Amino acid sequence: MSHPNVVVVYHSGYGHTQRMAHAVADGAQARVLAIDADGNLPPPAWEELNQADAIIFGAPTYMGGPSWQFKKFADATSKQWFAGLWKDKLFGGFTNSATMNGDKGETIGYFMTLAAQHGGLWVSLGIMPSNSKAAGRNDPNYVGGYAGALATTPSDAGVGEMAQGDLDTARMYGERVLAAAVRWKQG
Repeated sequence: MSHPNVVVVYHSGYGHTQRMAHAVADGAQARVLAIDADGNLPPPAWEELNQADAIIFGAPTYMGGPSWQFKKFADATSKQWFAGLWKDKLFGGFTNSATMNGDKGETIGYFMTLAAQHGGLWVSLGIMPSNSKAAGRNDPNYVGGYAGALATTPSDAGVGEMAQGDLDTARMYGERVLAAAVRWKQG
């Protein structure tokens, strides 16, 4: 049985989502594809996505949804949709915003809808939240997501100041998507 091919495709406005993408990719043993500032991917990246067993979407949450660059990418996937190229792939997603809630759920919901339109299957986070009084900001899933990996980085914090718990959550999510892809490939 060959190793599953997992690809992380993301847009990052200030570098925080990029750092999160690499944490997810580390866990998933995945290739990382960056959507550029104009919302584009190089042509070879599309073939990588078409060949993937699992695709993990990532974008910052801006104004209650993913960045416009990610939305442009999503609209461009209509060619894959029309040809059914992503049907039965596994999908997942992650996002970062400056506030604890920040309507990150709307971004994850957008990713889930995109995956569903492609006939894909969604992989949830599968990590219990760190929600006891003893929990701290650097515990996994402190933000309390279930549908995907969520991170919160204050608007005046640099990329190097991201909470370790959020990065650990991202890595653990990547591991979960990889494990699901292994099971999915085994049939």
